[in-house]
Amino acid sequence: MGTALITIKLMPTSPEVDLEKIKESAQKVVEENKGTKVRFEEEPIAFGLKAVNVFFEQDEDVGELDPIEEALGKIENVNSVKITDMRRAFG
Repeated sequence: MGTALITIKLMPTSPEVDLEKIKESAQKVVEENKGTKVRFEEEPIAFGLKAVNVFFEQDEDVGELDPIEEALGKIENVNSVKITDMRRAFG
């Protein structure tokens, strides 16, 4: 089929959390679930709190994102997980 471009927002439990550890764990989760071209962006929220946006590609044939979402939610110091964007890539 095609390729899906996916963005997932990870909200840490506090501003003191080491975001690099969250990124390392998230990268492993995404790659174990056949995601590729993983990259991260930190998004300022408020009072020093920053969300981690995870961007990656995944073949549409893989199917559901539930396993990725559940595994990301189990990462230490991650308070919430939200799929914020999913679209088909052309070209």
